[in-house]
Amino acid sequence: METKMCGGLPELGISNGEDLKETLTNCTEPLKAIDQFQMENGILLPTLQSALPFLDLHGTPRLEFHQSVFDELREKLMERVASIAEGKEEDRYGKLEELLEKSFPLVKMRSIQPVVMQVLKHLPKVPEKKLKMVMADKELYKVCAVEVKRQIWQDNQALFGDEVSPLLKQYIVEKDAALFSSDLSILHNFFSPSPKMRRQGEVVLNLTQMIGKNVKLYDMVLQFLRTLFLRTRNVHYCTLRAELLMSLHDLDISEICSVDPCHKFTWCLDACIREKFVDGKRARELQGFLDGVKKGQEQVLGDLSMILCDPFASNTMVLTIMRNLQELLSQDALPRDSPDLMLLLRMLSLGQGAWDMIDSQVFKEPRLDLELMTRFLPAMMSVVVDDHTFSVEQKLPIEEKTSLSYPSSLPDAFTRYMQENRVACEMGLYYILHIAKLRNKNALQRLLPALVETYNDMAFGDIFLHLLTGHLTLLSDEFGGEEFCSVVFDGFLLTTFSSKENVHRHTLRMLLHLHSKVLPSFMETLMKTLEPPKQSSDPVKELHNQLIEKIEAQKKSPPLPEDTPSLDLSLHPVNVSTTPSTSTTPL
Repeated sequence: METKMCGGLPELGISNGEDLKETLTNCTEPLKAIDQFQMENGILLPTLQSALPFLDLHGTPRLEFHQSVFDELREKLMERVASIAEGKEEDRYGKLEELLEKSFPLVKMRSIQPVVMQVLKHLPKVPEKKLKMVMADKELYKVCAVEVKRQIWQDNQALFGDEVSPLLKQYIVEKDAALFSSDLSILHNFFSPSPKMRRQGEVVLNLTQMIGKNVKLYDMVLQFLRTLFLRTRNVHYCTLRAELLMSLHDLDISEICSVDPCHKFTWCLDACIREKFVDGKRARELQGFLDGVKKGQEQVLGDLSMILCDPFASNTMVLTIMRNLQELLSQDALPRDSPDLMLLLRMLSLGQGAWDMIDSQVFKEPRLDLELMTRFLPAMMSVVVDDHTFSVEQKLPIEEKTSLSYPSSLPDAFTRYMQENRVACEMGLYYILHIAKLRNKNALQRLLPALVETYNDMAFGDIFLHLLTGHLTLLSDEFGGEEFCSVVFDGFLLTTFSSKENVHRHTLRMLLHLHSKVLPSFMETLMKTLEPPKQSSDPVKELHNQLIEKIEAQKKSPPLPEDTPSLDLSLHPVNVSTTPSTSTTPL
């Protein structure tokens, strides 16, 4: 007999082990008493009694026989419970409640427990008394189905928070792991996975299952995400907010999607993120949603701003802005004349202002600084023009060349807005990534020093550094020159690595891939400079040790023959683009 098997049986008028013990204690003929007990409590099937001796002859224990019959009946009963619940009879839930009343006293009996849990699972509204009993017992709570837990959670926010919290922590750990990944590539980076692929992540799937079709639980999760975003300013919570809604959309959970005012906006934006581009048609749809926010419903702007604050959304919008600017440049058109560009800047501004809006509870779109269009973007475009002018100059015959040298300084408007305006800073950072993707060393050396001072130190954020280090692999051969190394390391990365550990980590990540390309004398100095202090975290120390091991291994391995031809696959930015297609390179 299993432990706790006797509990609950007397309440149903069924004899248990204690009854048998009492019978044997008080009887004069134990064997007859046992036969009598078996007759009264065995399977009440007259034809079975004559068949049981045959099992005895085959050496099959009665326990084994009864257990197999019991298991079979339990499976049949559980199937019947499911079919009653899925049926269309009006009193189907009444039948299940009646069965629950009869079976619940045996809920602690492990062999019967699956049946009780099956009944609870299929009841859309479990009696409150039973729910409280399940919640109070840790073992029962642990084994009950998620359908039952949802009914418990919806009236116990603290308990639901305890269940959700580890998943939210896991989500942030996974995002950080992706940003600090040992892989360093422009092709496979943080933004490579498609929205659909990201929604197959363990955390999103678990949260989706926990919520089911329960609007109250969905609202609770959104509130947790808002609270954590406010507390930490971590934009990954904004990503999860959008992923969760779209995961429910994938499952056609209309009970939730139809009541979330952000659903259609998020759906449209999700399609743009998938393409990494906001086309004209979708831009108009998105604008329609923003313009359609009615008076008295401004609070929805808080959620819309959170969805636009998702780094995947920001990435898509800024990439589209870069393409639009290139097209405008090729058409000799001004940024202020492009309605699509204005909308993208409006959405980028709304996303960048998400934290301020939710924190202040003032649900109003931030005013777009018009000088972004009239001052900053023209200054950024002038850098492009300078670069094209120099490239054309280099291609001229010697007799037609002037003494034009590559400009080293940047327009004041560019550096000022990079420091004072977060929307401008975001665009400036992506422009620098675009320059790196074109392998344009001159422009990169001109622009990198401007990153030392940016709005809220955005240039030292993990997402940008993750992308920049990946893009710099395209210029790996340039690290053999002292000037380029000096600009990248002394002029940018090493300016804050001692106070910002994440910069230290990203620098070491990059060197793990590029150390063999870096000028040896410079590499030697870098290794001393980047040696982690005692208080450094384990990941930094581990990266530094890996780098030492790689350098030692490289010293021991034989050098390549000197006459091996090098394969130069660089794309040198010397052509003056006349069409948007040739100058547009998605990041």
